[in-house]
Amino acid sequence: MKHIITAVFMIFAFAKAVTAQDAKAEKLLDEVTAKFQSYENISFLYKGNLRNAKSKTNMDIQGSARMSGEKYNVGYLGTTIIFDGTKQYVINSEDEQVTVSTLDDDNAQSITPSNMLSFYNKGYNKKMDIVKNVGGRKIQFVKLTPIKSDSNYKSVLIGIDSNTKHINEVIVTEKNGTVITFTIKSLKVNEPCLRILLYLIKKNTAATT
Repeated sequence: MKHIITAVFMIFAFAKAVTAQDAKAEKLLDEVTAKFQSYENISFLYKGNLRNAKSKTNMDIQGSARMSGEKYNVGYLGTTIIFDGTKQYVINSEDEQVTVSTLDDDNAQSITPSNMLSFYNKGYNKKMDIVKNVGGRKIQFVKLTPIKSDSNYKSVLIGIDSNTKHINEVIVTEKNGTVITFTIKSLKVNEPCLRILLYLIKKNTAATT
């Protein structure tokens, strides 16, 4: 679960919090940051893959995510993860179970947009990387490598649509050989219906406590 949530929020964490050393990478990331910070809410459909040759892991996933401020709703593989600003609810539809927990941003094990922002601020070297043509769109990648040697990550590649300044793809390579690829299939912003959804989420989750 940690891998999947990390991949989903990686898109927001890097869009909002990075500080680049490479001048061109810094300019591009600043544009991405400004674009994302201008939105009241974001929702998207995604697909991803988690693989590790040593453990013979190769798992495809797809789902949806919605975010407004610190609140989010992420769905994948029959599991829904909701954070209402105070508590996190993990809903397993197959087992019909709901796990409720209170997240602490100072807890390194808590995976939320806010603690991911502070985590990534601890330091990465950033530089412009390859350019891909994806369906006629120019996707410019920025490569991040951790400054500290004790990081779990070997590198992170962020693919940015040069026209929209939206993040299209994130590729995370961990030191243990795990590679997480995360691609956005569609993205919508500033949806009025999302405000209603977040209200209903808070109302419904309150009924479970």
